[in-house]
Amino acid sequence: MRKLIMGIVEFREKMLPQYAEQFSKLALAQTADALFITCSDSRVVPDLLVSTHPGDLFTMRNVGNLIPPATAEGDSTGDLSEASAIEYAVLVLEVANIVVCGHSECGAMKAVYARNPKMKAPNLDKWLCHANDATYRLEHEGPLDDRLKPHDQLSQLNVLVQLEHLMTYPMVRQQVTAGTLVLSGWWFDIATGDMYAYEPASRSFEVIDRALAERLAARLAPRGR
Repeated sequence: MRKLIMGIVEFREKMLPQYAEQFSKLALAQTADALFITCSDSRVVPDLLVSTHPGDLFTMRNVGNLIPPATAEGDSTGDLSEASAIEYAVLVLEVANIVVCGHSECGAMKAVYARNPKMKAPNLDKWLCHANDATYRLEHEGPLDDRLKPHDQLSQLNVLVQLEHLMTYPMVRQQVTAGTLVLSGWWFDIATGDMYAYEPASRSFEVIDRALAERLAARLAPRGR
C-alpha cells in the first residue's frame, strides 16, 4: 500500500504536468474508441500493453474476463455490472470496437480447470460458471494450441466463449451485423510479453507483430455512427 501512496505523489510531481491539459479536456467528456474487457489479474495492465493514454480506453475488468450471457430481451443472466458497462460503451460512448483479452497463468482458469476449490468461496464458484462452456469445448473439441499448459488452453478457448456471450446482447449483435462494431479476441502471454489475436482463418491465436497489426487495423469499423 505504501507503494501506491507514494506513487500518487510521484505522479503528481513528475507526470501530472505533462497531462494537465489533457485531463482538463477529459473532465468534460471521454471519447474512448474501444471497450477493453480483461481479467483483474495485477499482471495485466491494459494501458501499458496497448500504449494508450487517459481517455483512450474504456476498461472493464473482472475475475477471468467473463461476460454473463444475456437473455433474448437483453437482460444479463449474471452480474449487472458487466451488462451495464457493455450498454454504456455501446450506447453512450458509441465505441467501434470491443476486445476480450485473456492471459496466461490465469488463476480463474486454473480454478475452473481443477474443479477443486481450495477455499470456501461460493460467490467465486458461481461466477466462474460462466466459463463452463470453455471447459466443455476443451474436453470435446480439444485446444487451439496443444503446446500450451491445460489451463492456458482453457484460457484461450474462454476468450472465444466470452465473445459468443457478447453476441447474445441484442444491441451488440445488431451493430456487429451492421458493421459498426467489431469484436476481437486477444490473449496475453505474461512470460514473453507478447499479445496474440485470434484469427478465425487459422483457428489460432497469432502474435500481434507489425504485419498482423496492419491486417487487424484494416478490418476495424469506422468511428462514429
